[in-house]
This record gives sequence, structure tokens and C-alpha cells, in this order.
Amino acid sequence: MKECVIVDGVRSPNFRAHAEKGWARNLRIDEILTQVYDGLFARHTKFKPEDVDAVFCGSANQSGPQADIARLGWLAGGYPESVATCSLGQQCPSAMAAVEFGARTIINGEADIIIASGAEDMLIGRRGGGGGMDMAPRLAQRYNVADFPMGMTAEKVGTMWNVNKTDAHKMAYYSNKAAAAAQAAGKFKDEIIPIKGCVKDDGTPFVCDQDQWVRPDVSMEKMEAMQPAFKPGGLVTAAGSSPLTSGACAALLMSRDKADELGYDYHLKYVFGAMAGCDPTVMGIGPLYAAQKLLKRTGKTIKDIDVWELNEAFGTQAVAVCRELGLGKEPPFENVNLWGGALALGHPLGESGGRIIITLNNIMKKDRPDAKYGVCFLCGGFGNANASLWQNVNKS
Repeated sequence: MKECVIVDGVRSPNFRAHAEKGWARNLRIDEILTQVYDGLFARHTKFKPEDVDAVFCGSANQSGPQADIARLGWLAGGYPESVATCSLGQQCPSAMAAVEFGARTIINGEADIIIASGAEDMLIGRRGGGGGMDMAPRLAQRYNVADFPMGMTAEKVGTMWNVNKTDAHKMAYYSNKAAAAAQAAGKFKDEIIPIKGCVKDDGTPFVCDQDQWVRPDVSMEKMEAMQPAFKPGGLVTAAGSSPLTSGACAALLMSRDKADELGYDYHLKYVFGAMAGCDPTVMGIGPLYAAQKLLKRTGKTIKDIDVWELNEAFGTQAVAVCRELGLGKEPPFENVNLWGGALALGHPLGESGGRIIITLNNIMKKDRPDAKYGVCFLCGGFGNANASLWQNVNKS
């Protein structure tokens, strides 16, 4: 069995998905993805695009411009027809699934160089071409499908796991503070590819090199005064929800032998991935089950994991997962989302699972170089969840 290492990971800034105020509102998602690929290849000239064995790309909404985004996005970027592609859909964990499938392909000896990517435009329906969802009527025999929308699942998780509105807002507060500090310190610089063709709110063109959503001046007082976003008297406000976002990412995976042959430095290797399912009406608790499954199957404990990257779909579910897993009682949770999370950075659905792996790689290289293990985990629509374990190659 081979070892799979992450040689590099890059992403676009996370853009506000807004028809008038989104900085990338004039760009298609495949154009953003192409610029991410271009940036990755510009950083790595020891091999050519045609040397890539396969491209895996995750996306939650695989319709319209995101239909078979792996293949059509690759070809639209002018890349070689000879490179195989595969689009993956697991809702929010889609890009994490792309990374895991790529890593397993390398471990099994079927490839040496894989690009695992993710892309999501949450304005896709309003841009045209985004297909509507057609749920199976039989689901109503099993669930109250009115509980399927993400906001309602976050409400239900908060109620069932005793997370109140203040808890959720604390999660958002510390997420924004950590993200703002990381942004100000330039910690995302190595992972963000500047995107051309962006426009400011007034239409002025510019090259964007930072996430749009981060709020350095976030206020607990202002958040607490906000009205519930999804139901009267509810727990979940806009501040406690990850915002509508667009973005793309790409991880360069190699067999350790190939990386050594090409003379690359690397910090993390893939160890294990665990997918889990849960009741879709409480989808946000799913990362708990994925993490528990991962720990059980690898023989690891909470104390073995030095760094955690949890995608914050909602404040309620993030707090519930951290508490139930034993990571602490109140935000900020120790060793969790050290550079902020999706409540601040945004959550481009199918891209986020790859983004948190890329950020974990940078955190463990820069801020926690002595850490041995890191875990990324996240929930997904309709009860999908995924967790991924990575190890410092110098701590074997």
C-alpha cells in the first residue's frame, strides 16, 4: 500500500453569493475553478497537467453550470482531454469525498498524481440553468419533509441538544474574531489564489485575494438583538448561520514516492476517512457520528487529535457537535477552527469539505508544526456527514 500526501492546496476567496453585492457575481463557477487550477499549476512546474492521473471534483448542486463540473470545468479551462475526471456529490462533504476518493486511489496504487477539488455557486438557481429539486413523494411516509430545509434542521438540533441562541452566537463571535485575526496576519495568503474579473459593490473591477464575509467588528450585543431567521421564536438567526457563498478549491495529492521523486516538500499524509449518515431532519449533528466512527476505527481518542477543523454550517449544530464529542462546553472550543470557520469565512456547500482540509494543512504547517494528528469533519444536507484524519509525516 502506498502513502498519499497533500503536496499543496489552494482555493479562491469565499465570495458572497449575492446578485448585486457578491464580488464574483460576474463570474461563472467554472471560471473561478479554472483560475484555481491555473494558480495551482503555476506553483508546480515539475509536472504538467497531462501527467495528472485523474481529477475528482465535488459539488452539492450538480445542475446547470455545475453539471458534471469535474469534466466540463476541466475542459472549459483548456486542460488535456486525456485526463480522466469524476464528479462527486455528497452534499456539503462533496469536496472531502473527492479528496478521500483521490487519496484511496493513490493508496491502492492506481494513480500517483490526483487533483481533488470542489466548487459551488450558491447563486446557481438565480443565474439560470439551476434545476429545481424533485424529492421522492415516499419520503413523506418516513419524515416530516418540512423539517428538511437546512435552517429548520439547525433549529431542531439546537432544541434536541440544548443549545440556545446565545451559545450559537458565541460560536459565530469567536469564529469571526479568529478569522479576522488570521486574515489580518496574512495566514490565508498561501492558500488563496487571487481571482481576476471580480467587481466591488459599485462595479469597480479588481483582483480579489481575500474572503468577503469576515466581520472583524462582530458584536455579541448586535447578534443577540437579531430576529430568528427560520421560524418565529426560533434559535437560529442570520448571524448564527453560515452565509450564502460561492468558491472553489483544489488539493494536489501525490503518492509519497512520486512527491519524493519530484523533490516536493509536504507536511501531511492521509490516514483515514469515515462517512456517516443520520436523520436528515437533524443533519447538523452528523459530524459527531462521523468523528466517532473515525476514532473507533482508527483506535484514536479525542486526546490524540491536536487540531480540529469543523465546518460551521450553523452555530447550533457546531456547538452541539463539539459538546457531544467532548471538545469542551462553551465556545471557543480548544484546538477547533483556529483560523475561524464557516460562520465567518462562508460555506460554499460542496467546496467546504476540501477547503477545511487545505486550511488544516496550513495550520499544521505554520501554527502547529509539532501537532501529530488533525481531523476535518462536516455535516451535509439530508443526513450526510464525513470526517477525515491527517497525520504529520514527521510524527510517524
